[in-house]
Amino acid sequence: MRKFVAALAAAAALTLYSFAADAQSYPERTITVVVPFAAGGPTDTVTRLVAEAVSKDLGRQVIVENVGGAGGTLGAGRVANADPDGYTQLLHHIGMATSATLYRKLAYDTLNAFEYVGLVTEVPMTIVGRKELPPTDLKGLVDYAKVNKDSITVANAGIGAASHLCGMLFMSAIGTPLVTVPYKGTGPAMTDLLGGQVDIMCDQTTNTTKQIQGGTIKAYAVTSPERLDVLKDVPTTIEAGLPAVQVGIWHGLYAPKGTPAEITDRLSKSLQVALKDPNVIARFAELGTRPSSEADATPAALKAKLESEIARWKPIIEAAGQYAD
Repeated sequence: MRKFVAALAAAAALTLYSFAADAQSYPERTITVVVPFAAGGPTDTVTRLVAEAVSKDLGRQVIVENVGGAGGTLGAGRVANADPDGYTQLLHHIGMATSATLYRKLAYDTLNAFEYVGLVTEVPMTIVGRKELPPTDLKGLVDYAKVNKDSITVANAGIGAASHLCGMLFMSAIGTPLVTVPYKGTGPAMTDLLGGQVDIMCDQTTNTTKQIQGGTIKAYAVTSPERLDVLKDVPTTIEAGLPAVQVGIWHGLYAPKGTPAEITDRLSKSLQVALKDPNVIARFAELGTRPSSEADATPAALKAKLESEIARWKPIIEAAGQYAD
């Protein structure tokens, strides 16, 4: 028995030594950041900009891998089960919080299956409509939606997507259920909005700003507390009389549970450097957003955000009765 216990202790010590050695030399090879959505979408755009800047700071290539499906839970599940060595990470948006309620049989524990690295950015949403939609302002859109609730269509990129969540919040705020049309991604949803096949959509500025600026869709409001520099003519939901629709699609960086603290700390510091990169700041501004502050790009800030957002969205989702399983 003593030999067995001694062997276990030796094995444990060897494992701890191995982790410590790996943490000190990290990173030694290419790092993969999993985006749990399709390429070309808003979260993918944010991730690729940050990955490039992080790569420069770490001195190693950081590649982006898209693992879409099931509202982001497939990609998140993959990272939850990955080796906790810092070479596989997850960049997820607000869906990390809402999936805890939307999916009643998740394969991982949202709060406890990951180590936290830090917040990346919080992207405002826009309420937009097809170019030929009759209402000219948000109040008119709300009145129009209530009268035509059985025929007006609201597009989204699938259950759990940012556009789905914002659409639910919009319908909750106006007290009127509308006809929702889910798509397999933001791209197809925007294509049909541009073509006039659907009426309205609520989506991130990273996906709608260029279309609004080009006049190919109609903008009714942004969901941020203040107007955006890139969309100065678009009022906030507060100004437009719908203050309950305040939502930002925040993004955070995670690592598998058990990743050594030395590595998550190194990643957090690298993220902070990346978010000060002039190219990241400039590109984020073009997309209607800005990088998270140094204080928010930390493990503690991300964990607190996730916990508060799970609590915020749980009653909204339960009241809507819309689940993904």
